[in-house]
Amino acid sequence: MRVLVADKFEQSGLDALTAAGCEVIFEPDASGDTLVAAIKKSQAPVLVVRSTPVTEAMMDAGALSLIVRAGAGVNTIDVAAASKRGIYVSNCPGKNSVAVAELTMGLILALDRRIPDNVAELRAGNWNKKEYSKAKGLMGQTLGLLGFGHIGREVAQRARAFGMPVVVWSRRFANDAASRQAVQDEFGIEVVGSPEELMRRSDIVSIHLALTKDTRGFVNGALLKHAKTGAYIINTARAEVMDYAALAEAIKAKSIRVGLDVFDNEPTAATAAFVDTLCANPAVFGTHHIGASTNQAQEAIALETVRIIRTFKETGKVPNVVNLAKLTPATHMLVVRHRDKPGVLAHVFEYLRVAHLNVQETENIIFDGAQAAVARINLDGAPSARALDAMQSGNADILDLQLVKLG
Repeated sequence: MRVLVADKFEQSGLDALTAAGCEVIFEPDASGDTLVAAIKKSQAPVLVVRSTPVTEAMMDAGALSLIVRAGAGVNTIDVAAASKRGIYVSNCPGKNSVAVAELTMGLILALDRRIPDNVAELRAGNWNKKEYSKAKGLMGQTLGLLGFGHIGREVAQRARAFGMPVVVWSRRFANDAASRQAVQDEFGIEVVGSPEELMRRSDIVSIHLALTKDTRGFVNGALLKHAKTGAYIINTARAEVMDYAALAEAIKAKSIRVGLDVFDNEPTAATAAFVDTLCANPAVFGTHHIGASTNQAQEAIALETVRIIRTFKETGKVPNVVNLAKLTPATHMLVVRHRDKPGVLAHVFEYLRVAHLNVQETENIIFDGAQAAVARINLDGAPSARALDAMQSGNADILDLQLVKLG
């Protein structure tokens, strides 16, 4: 199997793909038109990317069957276009969680002790212990987590070690009291009822929301109005979940201090000029979108990427798929108990074709001894009784038919 890797990738991962019998084409600088050309030239069924955007034009350029995001988010991939073309999109959730959580705690500490300002003064030849002795300290400060996925959980564990009470808001707990109680018991945290309540109660707010249509611009002016005066706000998630203009206003109005790893319109290249008014604000400490960029995280992501591709190569199945339908249009299931002989299912499918019924899902389970099987075929409609009778009588190897209404 040919694999096109169009981004930075660990050498250990490249070696493991080769050892798994893959032909690896490594083009870490390919993007835009050059990636379209690489996909067309290689005709690789598998594409691996990190932050490189994958567009509809790229999917039409070659013979892709699987796109692997060597990371967690898939917002740089046109998932809808992939779904239309039957291309799997897979990712590596949770593999960079510890790295992002560590940076989150680093930004919190940096804000509280003003570590970057300390370093800048020392490098400028100034000693200013009087100024930099002022700090709140973290013990007893309430940390609010907006979102509680893999990364939020890792942050909660580290915050508890610092003696910080932790409160959490996540939409997933809104109508699931059992999950809410289980999380509270496991992590020693409190789940609150709304993001506004979380803002009002938190001395430090850390954002860990996945980017969806519902979370785009989620942290806006209306929500920031509920923040405490002098609160710290951390964003190591996605720039798009925060209204940065509203954040700039909150910094002025409420003396909020901010730690950011993601920015509006940040460069996609590894090195580039970047001017942003927030970066120049003394109340803001920023890093260069490096949350997942530790050796440990990249090795873990490479290992997971190899596992995904090897599983696809050896079984045809894809772990961590993000674009399979959770609910199909199927309304009925046709259960066919039959002798395990060639042509039986072809006979059934021909009748379904004539009836203009679409097969949404199907499975064929073989009984011990491989003499008989049962097929379960999900359909977007119901065959007529007459069609079912003709289907069964037309093939002696069909032992029984049953039509089940779904839902």
